[in-house]
Amino acid sequence: MKSLQGKLLVASPHLGDGNFFRSVVLLVKHDSEGAFGLILNRPLNSTLQEVWTAIQDEATESDSDDEEVPPPENPLDELQHGEQPIYVGGPVEGPLVVVHGLKKYAEAQVQNGVYFAAHKDYIRKVITQAKKPFRVFSGYAGWGAGQLEGELQAGGWLLTEANKDLIFYKDDDLWEQVVQGIAEQILSPAAETKHIPPDASLN
Repeated sequence: MKSLQGKLLVASPHLGDGNFFRSVVLLVKHDSEGAFGLILNRPLNSTLQEVWTAIQDEATESDSDDEEVPPPENPLDELQHGEQPIYVGGPVEGPLVVVHGLKKYAEAQVQNGVYFAAHKDYIRKVITQAKKPFRVFSGYAGWGAGQLEGELQAGGWLLTEANKDLIFYKDDDLWEQVVQGIAEQILSPAAETKHIPPDASLN
């Protein structure tokens, strides 16, 4: 199968795994060895400010080496998005990662203009800027070789194109929006008939 990297997986009613109920997953990577993705519509109660402060505290303790070390400046002091939630990226535990729009802080390109990073320094750079959208995730979704292909064949997932508006969509109805878009794509060719007059009032 051709790589599906950068596309959206949309959970169908046939998907039996409750971890993905009504989920929309961005495929960050997909090749012959498996797939890696992040759920876009599972916000946590924890905010970016709370989580990053905890990480900074841990780093200060581990780096002290019995010497008095001044606490690091909080990188979120000037951040306009401190109340932005952390998202559950999937059922597999993992470090914080970020999907964003800054090429110079990319460890991988997901699609044109959308990038991925897990390095703490890159995450810090991304979340302390206010111009480009970003989303921070805890955990991820993973599939072994051939596993995702099997789930697609069984009808567990719908597949559609991703764009920045959907990847960084903030409201809680992302699944409904994407499903509606897929339905419109399916139905629109059937609605195009050559005998419809240009003036609808003539019908």
